[in-house]
Amino acid sequence: MEWLYKQPVEVVFGVNKLAEIAQILQEKGYQNGLLVSDPWFVQSGLAAQIINDSKGCIKACFDHVTPNPTVEEVDECAQIIREKGYEFVVALGGGSALDCAKAAAVVALSDKDTRAFHSGGEKLPSEGIPIVAIPTTAGTGSEVTCISVLTDTKKSFKAPLASPLFFPKMAIIDPVVTLTVPPYVTACTGLDVLSHALEGYWSKNHQPVCDALAIYAADLVFKYLPRLYEKIDDLEARTKLCEASVIAGMAFWQPKTTGSHACSFPLTNIYHIPHGEACAFTLDAFIRINAEAEGGRVHELARKCGFEDAYSMADKVLEMKRTMGMKTTLEEAEIELGTLDALVEGSMHPNMLNNPVEMSRDDIKRMYLNLGK
Repeated sequence: MEWLYKQPVEVVFGVNKLAEIAQILQEKGYQNGLLVSDPWFVQSGLAAQIINDSKGCIKACFDHVTPNPTVEEVDECAQIIREKGYEFVVALGGGSALDCAKAAAVVALSDKDTRAFHSGGEKLPSEGIPIVAIPTTAGTGSEVTCISVLTDTKKSFKAPLASPLFFPKMAIIDPVVTLTVPPYVTACTGLDVLSHALEGYWSKNHQPVCDALAIYAADLVFKYLPRLYEKIDDLEARTKLCEASVIAGMAFWQPKTTGSHACSFPLTNIYHIPHGEACAFTLDAFIRINAEAEGGRVHELARKCGFEDAYSMADKVLEMKRTMGMKTTLEEAEIELGTLDALVEGSMHPNMLNNPVEMSRDDIKRMYLNLGK
């Protein structure tokens, strides 16, 4: 077996690390930056606090970012970077702000719009400005990946865009900033972490380093997500989920995600189910589908996470979803049988090719019909 592992992002992890942002930026020589933030953190005052704490290194804030960032939002951010001559960006928020910032930091050095690269087949620029990522949820792992997931609303098209330049130069992981995340979002993002870990593990492209990271991250989610959902100000549990998130990001970015993420795209695009819940919608089903693949290696992960086998792990995922108010059936998701064929077709996303068990349209349809049973 031949394999390669790379992780170019410098990770700074710790409680209250964000208070050191001026020193961190100054040590990197970053002096003229733009903060790209989820709007919530402008309203809460965290964005202003970070700008103030940066001691002049961050000059302004861009917050025109929606939960599924669009190519137009990236263009707007990129234009501001060009006009003001910003030399780096700091991304504050969940996956949306990070994805917008990563793409804008590269598109800004081009004379083309984002759509040309996202769905037009154009090659991304060969240079970009540095990115510092500050995730505020324990979920996407975007702070350690080279992927930006964007939506083209005109074409009703949501898909990842990838470039080595999208890797942040640094990720600052401070569990304190996740304390305000409400239970539902905590559940969605935590299940997204679990999806990253499991899919990275069973992906056709899996390799030993990512396998070890995936097992470690999945175990943390099973141990701490239910506890955190019950007591959302539990800082120890928040810290463990942040740890799981960044490690799961390291676990999946090379092997890539598989069936659950392939299905998540139409679930979000058509039915507006948030990304983490959309991934979780089929996760327990894919655990069962993939349980015996490659000699049953998913059973090994399940046992290392304290389960008897993969099937009991799938039962636990379904139980967690129900306990945390996630949708588990077509009826709960308000998906009518008459629209199921369109959902199945949308689920034939390229990520499905990474699944260790080949899935036909009939297989996917059958899976959807059996969800929650």
